[in-house]
Amino acid sequence: MAHARISASLPPDIDPTKAPIAFGRRALPKLNEELGSPELLTQQRALMALCDLVHDPDNVYQAVEIGFLDNLKPLLLHNDNTVRQKTTEVLYVMAMHSVGRQGLIQNGVISALAELLDDPVDMCRKNTHHVFEMVAKLPEGVVGILRAGLIPLLVSKLKTEPDEIQELILDTLSNSLRVEASAAVATGAIAILKEKLTHTSAAIKSKAAWVLLEIGTHPEGKSRLCEEVVPVLVSLLGDTDPEVQASATGALMFAAVKPQGRFAALGAEAIPPLLKLVAEETSKARLSAIKALTMLAEVPEGRRTLLGHTDTFQRCLDDPREAVNRAARTAISVIQWKPF
Repeated sequence: MAHARISASLPPDIDPTKAPIAFGRRALPKLNEELGSPELLTQQRALMALCDLVHDPDNVYQAVEIGFLDNLKPLLLHNDNTVRQKTTEVLYVMAMHSVGRQGLIQNGVISALAELLDDPVDMCRKNTHHVFEMVAKLPEGVVGILRAGLIPLLVSKLKTEPDEIQELILDTLSNSLRVEASAAVATGAIAILKEKLTHTSAAIKSKAAWVLLEIGTHPEGKSRLCEEVVPVLVSLLGDTDPEVQASATGALMFAAVKPQGRFAALGAEAIPPLLKLVAEETSKARLSAIKALTMLAEVPEGRRTLLGHTDTFQRCLDDPREAVNRAARTAISVIQWKPF
């Protein structure tokens, strides 16, 4: 099935000629001056030249030092589509470098970019979400996203954005909700993410499950996860995509920490597909599946069912991964436990 792609091509009536670049260390200061020019074409050319230069981390460092970001932020609200698109592209390329990410965070670019979440140009929004996804890899970037109040906005955008932007949003949410999930839970994120678990795209299904996994690490998220999502997660254990299986198993594992999650998983008949994942030596979900079954074995009904499958866990003792070995030994101990 064909999918529409967001194009970075500029309008045909825009002169793509880059601004003449000054020699040596004068190049960036000269472009910085041209960004404030009253001439639209001069600004466009400066931005196009800058897009090339900031691929070099040394130039990114210099750009941050001489205050480029203070001149770029106002251009995010420029009435010219090309200026906004190229400005977001410059910021995205800068965010690819560690020094650039730090500069964006320290100079308040996160909150400035929030103004573009409803931009009519798809490429502006895509570049914006690329930046959010990159800065969310840093703890201070997550703090910036949370302080800017972006979580509810990002969650709502999952309903309207094209698939490739949805993937970026899910990556940003996954990193951000690891720190704080209450805002997402309060804005109905779990219901929206539950819908994404049945998306036609394997990438979106997998990423949505990972976000649910992060929500499930917080007390306020676990309860809602157990109530609303467990049956869908169980259905994804048999998905043909290994990434979807792994993320769904991880989310189910966290849901099963609470008693209501265990009962919900048992009610959804999670044991057979989880045992199948445990039996697959190459499964990415093997460790999470063992841990999920260990928790289900704490329920008498689950223990009775699993008593006939201890050989499946015994075979895991030959797994070269120590974590899998340790989890399998724990699972066998729990399954075979008898009261005094």
